[in-house]
Amino acid sequence: MKIFFSEKCLEYSQPGHPESPARVSSTYRFLKEKGLEFIEPAPCGDEDILLAHTPELLNAVKGESFFDMDTPALPGIFEHARLAAGSAIDAARQCLKGEMTFSLMRPPGHHATGNRLGGFCYFNNIAIAVLKIKEQIGESDRPGKIAIIDFDCHHGNGTEDIFLNRNDFLYVSLHQSPLYPGTGLSSRGNCVNYPLPADTSPDEYLAVLGKALKKVAEFGADLLAVSAGFDTYRLDPITNISLEKDTYKEIGEMLSKPGLPLFAVLEGGYSRDIPECIYQFLTGLEKKGGKT
Repeated sequence: MKIFFSEKCLEYSQPGHPESPARVSSTYRFLKEKGLEFIEPAPCGDEDILLAHTPELLNAVKGESFFDMDTPALPGIFEHARLAAGSAIDAARQCLKGEMTFSLMRPPGHHATGNRLGGFCYFNNIAIAVLKIKEQIGESDRPGKIAIIDFDCHHGNGTEDIFLNRNDFLYVSLHQSPLYPGTGLSSRGNCVNYPLPADTSPDEYLAVLGKALKKVAEFGADLLAVSAGFDTYRLDPITNISLEKDTYKEIGEMLSKPGLPLFAVLEGGYSRDIPECIYQFLTGLEKKGGKT
């Protein structure tokens, strides 16, 4: 397991904002104590961002010329956002070498649509990464196919917006509903949504994840990209799904079981227990082949 992380992502903050440096810094320290290996990522270029986003959004973030209370125009935010996207690209490239990888960076990305930021997200990290590496997967006689599974508690409206009707991609989201951003109530084409009620139990959640993975198998993916949100944890302060710490280990095992090249990117998760939740997830991923 390789983890992409840079301490530069800890250099920005907004007082009182749940998407704080502490959620990542505490995880970094915890995982380092467990002996996991870290790699410094490189920022992506403008051309990479434009794979998923309009020039208008790129220029707005670069010039800090926008207003969004949840996603503020903080000084230097463009550099932080492009480093997070670059980390996702690095994780994707590394997973093609036969290693599962995880990008432990902020800001998150799955609420950023093609032309709009929001929900703590400036650029869509996972979308940029899979669009960047798509040409490197698949066989010579057919294009590569990429499945994205999003287990953040919030629907990844940005990822759905970017990939809707692009049939070489499959987007699957498990998310609480009703909850911000209020989307993902039904499936549309290649975007499969599983809205879940508040207080969904671990067993109920894992059963739905099993259905989602059947969709991935039917799709015939060459690579699995994971938007990993840990705000489905029962003590998360802004959501209401009831997963336990060890549920994330089971999620990791289930995702690894198909044996596909896999990389994961951090999305949400705001409890003080996020370091252990992430560790459990990574432990599950490393059980290659899943449960026996």
